Amino acid sequence: MKPSIVYVITKAEIGGGQSHVLDLLQGLHGKCRLHLVTGETGPLTEAAGALGVDVHVAPTLVQPMDPPRDLRAVYALVRLFKRIKPDLVHAHTSKAGFHARAAAWLSGVPSVFTAHTWCFAEGTARMWKLVGTPLEKAAARVCHKIIAVSEANRQLAIDRGLPANKIVTIHNGIPDSPERARPGGDSGPVKILMVARFVRQKDHATLLRALPELNGRAEVLFAGGGPLRSEMEELARELGVAQHVRFLGDRHDIPDLLASSHIFALPTHWEGFPISILEAMRAGLPIIASAVGGVSEAVEDGVTGFTVPAGRPREFAQKLSILAGSAQLRRDFGRAARLSYERNFTRQLMLDRTILVYSEIVPQLTAQVPVVYQETHP
Repeated sequence: MKPSIVYVITKAEIGGGQSHVLDLLQGLHGKCRLHLVTGETGPLTEAAGALGVDVHVAPTLVQPMDPPRDLRAVYALVRLFKRIKPDLVHAHTSKAGFHARAAAWLSGVPSVFTAHTWCFAEGTARMWKLVGTPLEKAAARVCHKIIAVSEANRQLAIDRGLPANKIVTIHNGIPDSPERARPGGDSGPVKILMVARFVRQKDHATLLRALPELNGRAEVLFAGGGPLRSEMEELARELGVAQHVRFLGDRHDIPDLLASSHIFALPTHWEGFPISILEAMRAGLPIIASAVGGVSEAVEDGVTGFTVPAGRPREFAQKLSILAGSAQLRRDFGRAARLSYERNFTRQLMLDRTILVYSEIVPQLTAQVPVVYQETHP
């Protein structure tokens, strides 16, 4: 019989964690009996259902802290796990990670947790850090393995007292796509693309403030929605660069946008390991990004792009100007970025590394899902 795996994540919206879960579901489709548990319906549940994955919606599995509802969510998961009897539970994101690991332990089912970011990472609320940190330490004791999406995230957890022997780094990986950029080609202004929601975490303002340094040689395209969009539109007008900026809103054609761009930019205040950078590397684009979290594990400074310390708009503008002014450098960085994607960040590589973790817990899994890539984990 095929091994059974349950994936648990709170939200079903479009996002990095949800894209990662969908990649796992697609990669293991037909090889395992797959279940998905979320707190809501949305694009992820629709895509999973189209694959034939058994989808379970647990309305009590919500993101805000709510102790009575949280207890009901754990109870609902225990009932579900006892009914479907999975071989493994794989939880994603902090809140679902607490609930699913507790429910798996109470049900006698082994569990794995992927930390896309930590409750004690920069950018999380002070109360969430105070409450979440001891919960994370307790949950780590009852699960079998923790996957960090970057070495920076792994080290942060170890520094906070989580058990080093349980944590392994597996960088995100994404499926290939035929769309390719021509970063050194085309006439006209250099197109700089940023794909990110307009939220406090992302630093759209730094990119806008860099535009005057380019003297009309470039235009910026922002793909994404969010509560701070109108504020950034006003800033563009104040800086006198509105004519060089396009706000595209939420888009479902990101590979096409990447292919028609020359530079990918991600100024940001904090990150785990952003999938948007991997998508840009896959397209063969040079990258300029803030050196936070695991960004420097994807972008090799001076080889595939530039990394700049967060919160330094003048330095960001200087590096961006260098890239915008040299078609040859953009071509060289873009080729190196594509090669790095092929070597390090494919979905197959991520799947194989994840399956090796699973097989330490469920040995029969590798009989159903052979791996191409082999390595040992710490």
